[in-house]
Amino acid sequence: MVTPKRSNPFYKMHSIDLYLADKLKTRENAGNLRMLSTGRAGVDFFSNDYLGLVTNGVLAELVTKEFGNKLSTGSTGSRLLSGNNIEIEELEKQIAHFHRAEAALVFNSGYDANLGLISCISDRHTTILYDELCHASIHDGIRLGICNNKFHFMHNNLADLEAKLAKHSGNQKIIVAIESVYSMDGDFALLVEIVGLCEKYGANLIVDEAHATGVIGQKGEGLVNKLGLEKRVFARVHTFGKALGSHGAAVLGSEVLKQYLINFARPFIYSTALPMHSVLATKCAYDYLASPSFTNKPLNELIAYFRAKAIDSGLKGWIHSDSPIQALVIGSNTRSRQIAFALQNAGLQVNPILHPTVPLGMERLRICLHTFNTRAQIDQLFKTIKDSWEK
Repeated sequence: MVTPKRSNPFYKMHSIDLYLADKLKTRENAGNLRMLSTGRAGVDFFSNDYLGLVTNGVLAELVTKEFGNKLSTGSTGSRLLSGNNIEIEELEKQIAHFHRAEAALVFNSGYDANLGLISCISDRHTTILYDELCHASIHDGIRLGICNNKFHFMHNNLADLEAKLAKHSGNQKIIVAIESVYSMDGDFALLVEIVGLCEKYGANLIVDEAHATGVIGQKGEGLVNKLGLEKRVFARVHTFGKALGSHGAAVLGSEVLKQYLINFARPFIYSTALPMHSVLATKCAYDYLASPSFTNKPLNELIAYFRAKAIDSGLKGWIHSDSPIQALVIGSNTRSRQIAFALQNAGLQVNPILHPTVPLGMERLRICLHTFNTRAQIDQLFKTIKDSWEK
């Protein structure tokens, strides 16, 4: 653990620093201290750049070609003050049209979008039911709101969800929150069935499409669009910082929802707006998805190849996933670190996901696939895992 040096002229230990240092030491002793790193070389099996728009320079080239280098570095204020512009409003129309929604509102990140959406539409009379594996931003949106009735249901468990819907169906307002593709397991929500249950019990469904955007559907529209369920879902969140290679997110829903968020979503109201570069980069990313030449078929073929290798490997810990996110549950922080270290030494960048990010006993390797990965690299990855596992 890094601690301040007394020789540092800016060193000053405050009373609360002792408490903070003790908490960090406890986490370090448990083997789950988080650390930042830079300059990681090797084959990328750990980023969310699924379509390679960043790694291959595709998005940078599109932005430069269309707009040159005359992009502003800041937006000068929140959108309710000086940060709004025609470009971001046109982007919202483009996004709404692409995903077949009535309206879209851009937020600064997927985290902000979930935080703002969920916290402001709930009140003391609201019941929120959420999948236990939902992203931290959904959990934090629920915490920030003033809803007293909030319950998780077992992951993708329709019986558990229906039991809780039936129990709370008499309440004034019920919200169900799920992800279409789960960020740690990579599996899909049982979306058709969940939509049916929400309609049966009068619940309003929110779907976080962060890891489906650009990946699921022929044009990367997401799972809701792929299944034709857009009119039956209350709100969707699409993020730009993963497959789209940009920054920010949009909440999709009715025009009424959009105007409500503009008036009550605190992360939207009190945040400086996205700079023009992020807005125009996202526009170019959506243009790219909508172009006749775009296809995510190579990515899906690579996923199928990986799944066949996972089955042949004989390792029991693989979670079934047809998305770019593949997870091998190892069940130990120490062992997960060891195998990840072996992969990194072999030039393969894979992160261990440790408790408390995942539940105790579900520690794992999280492997992300991209259009720029090759079958030879996947073969090397499986061989390295097998060799390390046997040791």
